Amino acid sequence: MDEAAAVPRGERSAGVHGGAEEGPAGGTGRIEDALAEPVVTAVLEAGGYGGLVYLRSRDRRSLVLCVVTGVPRSLLKSWWRVPVGGALPMSEAYRGGESLWLPDERATMLRFPQFTAALPYSFASAHHPVRAGGEPVGVLVVLRSATGEPAAEREVRAALENAGRDMEERLAEFARTVPERTDPDAVSYGIEYDDQPVSVRLPTPPARAVAVGMVEWDLDSDRWSGDDEALGLLGVRRADFGGTMAEVEARVSPDDLYELRASRQEAAATGQVRSRHFRVLDEAEEEDGIRYRPLELWGHVVRVDGASRLLVGALVDAAGGVSAAEAAERLPDGLFSLDQDGRVSYANRRCQELLGCELERMLGHPPWHVITWLHDPAYEDRYRAAMLSQEPVSYMVPDPDGVWLGFVLYPGVHGLTGRVFRTSAPVGAEPAGPGRAAEPVADRTAEAPSELVASARAGALYHVVQMASVLTEAVTVRDVCRAVSEQLLPAFDAQEIALYTVREGRMHLLWESGYPEGFLDAFEGVPLDAHLPGVHALTTRIPLFFESPEELVHAYAGIVLDRMSAWAFLPLIASGHPVGSCILGWDSSHRFTPEERSALTALSGLAAQAMERARFYDAESTVARGLQEALLPHRLPAIEGLLTTGRYLPGTQGMAIGGDWYDVIRTGRGVALVIGDVEGHSVGAAAVMGQLRSAVHAFATSGRPPQVVITHTNRLLTELEADVFATCCYIELDPRTGRALAVRAGHPPPLLRRPDGRVETLDLAGGVLLGVEPDSVYPVTALTLSPGSVLALYTDGLVEMPGSDIETGIQEVGRFLADSGTGSVEELADQLIRTARRAEDRPDDVALLLTAYRWGAAR
Repeated sequence: MDEAAAVPRGERSAGVHGGAEEGPAGGTGRIEDALAEPVVTAVLEAGGYGGLVYLRSRDRRSLVLCVVTGVPRSLLKSWWRVPVGGALPMSEAYRGGESLWLPDERATMLRFPQFTAALPYSFASAHHPVRAGGEPVGVLVVLRSATGEPAAEREVRAALENAGRDMEERLAEFARTVPERTDPDAVSYGIEYDDQPVSVRLPTPPARAVAVGMVEWDLDSDRWSGDDEALGLLGVRRADFGGTMAEVEARVSPDDLYELRASRQEAAATGQVRSRHFRVLDEAEEEDGIRYRPLELWGHVVRVDGASRLLVGALVDAAGGVSAAEAAERLPDGLFSLDQDGRVSYANRRCQELLGCELERMLGHPPWHVITWLHDPAYEDRYRAAMLSQEPVSYMVPDPDGVWLGFVLYPGVHGLTGRVFRTSAPVGAEPAGPGRAAEPVADRTAEAPSELVASARAGALYHVVQMASVLTEAVTVRDVCRAVSEQLLPAFDAQEIALYTVREGRMHLLWESGYPEGFLDAFEGVPLDAHLPGVHALTTRIPLFFESPEELVHAYAGIVLDRMSAWAFLPLIASGHPVGSCILGWDSSHRFTPEERSALTALSGLAAQAMERARFYDAESTVARGLQEALLPHRLPAIEGLLTTGRYLPGTQGMAIGGDWYDVIRTGRGVALVIGDVEGHSVGAAAVMGQLRSAVHAFATSGRPPQVVITHTNRLLTELEADVFATCCYIELDPRTGRALAVRAGHPPPLLRRPDGRVETLDLAGGVLLGVEPDSVYPVTALTLSPGSVLALYTDGLVEMPGSDIETGIQEVGRFLADSGTGSVEELADQLIRTARRAEDRPDDVALLLTAYRWGAAR
């Protein structure tokens, strides 16, 4: 009954509306397809380089990244899901329903310091609410370069407004296709998302088409034949071509005749031709002389009729791609290309020489993952700075031999081109001789590009700030462990993590990821005097780093090793109090730079503080849960002619304990069926609930009629001065006749399933909430249950659905009650409660009391 708090981070599953259905939205019925084209248009019209679309989550407490374009998904992973109530620009635009323009880093820092601290890069951003049926359902974000051509704010806002209107129309069309939809007029129904973001590629300039023709070359008779494309590349007409080798050689540049003839020799000797290059006369005549076109020949030899050797292959127009690659190979500097996610897609020979790494080893991997002396968070951060600011970034670093190299990164929306070259050591830099690495520094002495070179931030600072931000939302110990694991492993490219806590002088495992099954069993419960690095790190409060198995075995002879090759053992100390240890493992030798050691030490301190806070929370929550379990009935009395069962499901917000209760009480005239709900989620709410349940029980067993029971209970609550209100529904039923008297105090109406399966919402006269006025009057409603009827009393947590009114929720539960064909009251209760149980974030607790009246007599 209280307002929702911020959403804890955790594992998520895709919502129904994030999946594929047949429908008009982009042809597949996926909600992201309805948004892809408008976000691309918004980016282009606003002069941006990236665009994002957030949609509300199913529980309405988060904004979930649905579509991203122009920016790698991997760089935004920490922002795939943000709290609606967070101090973030997209959250504010959603809550306020108004556009937001942040022209540069300074403007962003002034309004959203936490956002800037976690993404400390220079860029401009515009945020615009996405609506459906006039209701905000998400946010459109466009990213621009903060140092590029200044754009009028009016133009940027106009581009977003146009895209917003387009999205609203497309979402309205999508909403009409949602199968679960109950209200045809509710356009925003189904506009929600709980899946991973979908990447949409921004359009690229049209590339020159590559011409390819098929040829056949009879190696025995030296005769040629080809399709129209091949003859066109050779510059001959089919009617004029006789198929002789002489005619082909007449088209080839005299300087390349040997290459053509060598192709024949290669085919005869090896059975194939691989990438033979030669130039042919171009059909187009040039005023200043003859023009040649480069071609490339590929093919393999087949036997025709078991005798003739026929080279079947392709002629490829090599103008452009091959020529560009050859030009890159002639450069004195190293040249490389990274895709959007930072993986190497090209490197010329000079680059391979300077980095000491072959192309085949680098292809498909980030260079800082493959080249050990570039294995530092700072280098990934420079890539991140270039991609998110879309401005060139430069820096310098010494190689293992002490030779200083300059790097310049030139970003684009589809990737990044890099240049590497030898340069002199920067002023003031310490010598970095063979085997001694030095920290990267900003490039001040190397050749400066004409473009503005953006300053890169330290990668360690990014990880510290980001994990601090994530841990503020972690509540339980499990939440903290998951957050630490999800942040540390990818941030430092580690493969294993184990988190231990101290309890009664022994180490106990809280969380592990990446370890072989059963490997950590031998270390469970080890005492604090054990000769183990994880224990020593905690007892000495000094982090331990081992860059190879030899180092670890030398320090701890006989220690059992797994497949890892480097380790960090970090003490978890909170306010001077030992909490536990964090162990990280790498599957290859790992050099821990001073910056990385400092970052890991700082992160372990943050983890320890969050762990200690969560331990206190878990302890208090355990006490609260025990209190509530003691207050709820352990078993319901057996009543002849009735089958009753109850269910209680705590909320997941706050203390996860509330004031919902139910009871079945014998009275002098029959049996009282009671359900109630005290507002709030706290130990205090549970205590008030216990007092009210006891009062109702006492009044009911004393023989007082239903109206008097509720009137006395209301007066008691006002006299307690507990500053809380409560709802209640009290029905006294005569099991012999099925007649009942009902009183309702601000509580949701009961549902009654008739013997024929029809379900109706009982229209009971109601009074105000308990605790509002001491002299409130509560009317009584008479009703009769037929044999085979099922009466459902519930609290609002069962029927409240984010983004929908309570009446719709009651209709949904009623429909499920009508459709269930089970013959068990217990199974029916489980089915009704199952929908609420599946929700990961429940703002309210749920109580349910089912009563079947003479069920067997009607079945």
